[in-house]
Amino acid sequence: MQLKVWKEHRLSALMLGTAQFGFRYGVANRTGQPGYHDVLAIVEAAIAGGVNCFDTAADYGASEEVLGRALRELGIGDSVIVVTKVRHLTGAELAQPDLARKAIEQSVAASRQRLQLECVPVVLFHQEPDAAYLDALADLKARGWLRHAGVSCGNQPGPAAKLAADERVEAMQLPGNLLDRRHATSGIFRQAAARGVGVFIRSVYLKGLLLMPEAGIPPELRGVVPVRRRIEQIAGQAGLTMAELAARYMLALPGVTCVLAGIETLEQMRANLAIFNRGPLDPATVAAVNAVPIDLAETLLTPFLWPSSKKEAADRLSAPASSAPAQ
Repeated sequence: MQLKVWKEHRLSALMLGTAQFGFRYGVANRTGQPGYHDVLAIVEAAIAGGVNCFDTAADYGASEEVLGRALRELGIGDSVIVVTKVRHLTGAELAQPDLARKAIEQSVAASRQRLQLECVPVVLFHQEPDAAYLDALADLKARGWLRHAGVSCGNQPGPAAKLAADERVEAMQLPGNLLDRRHATSGIFRQAAARGVGVFIRSVYLKGLLLMPEAGIPPELRGVVPVRRRIEQIAGQAGLTMAELAARYMLALPGVTCVLAGIETLEQMRANLAIFNRGPLDPATVAAVNAVPIDLAETLLTPFLWPSSKKEAADRLSAPASSAPAQ
């Protein structure tokens, strides 16, 4: 089944990640959660710069609520593509279809309310095991609650490859960056694109680890330093910043629909717009990056395993369900 929907939508190369709108996010975050007026300025600048797609999730604190309010106030809620995710299903819900379907329906209903959208353009499962209930999203799609369904996948190509071949999957969010090329080299991007599946790349800056000053890298993550230095040399020789190399490298990979970038400040928004407007990296620089061997532990490549990420998850679970940033 060929799906042409993503070409018809003409999604912008840059998809604005909005986890930062809901809580303090990222190992390199130094500014915290932006206030609402800062969020409004960021979204307005994104739209002015040609961005037409936004990523959020039920599990991102107040992100959906804040984004929905901003889109409504700017009058653009129905003219952009919002990608959200069903909250993580519990073990008990996964084991019982009735509980799972009820949880999925309640999560999507709450997302529609927070985003102030009758029909959410894209709804993904937030983790691969939950995709066992793709039929539940198909049912909600038939009811007009969402337009396209899919899955946000982990770092291992095996499970993602199976989902890329599933006809119920119309969009996939996959991690990929200069240090973690597992999905890129596995052929999943091409496989998904050949079937018309939207491929949204997250973790392009590895939660800020690729961009933060070397002296600020936490001790438990300093194993990336040697290979990061080699890639920094390539960036310097090409006259690029690491941010530009990282984003434009992913844009150059065949099969990629959009690349996510999380934004905390208006200055970051403008900087990312300038980078993405320069388009994909040239083949010679891509080849130079690919020639750098990567032999890093899973605990370095997978942010979910970082101590800081585990603390973020704990903080989110202990925070109120809706804690919009101060105005």
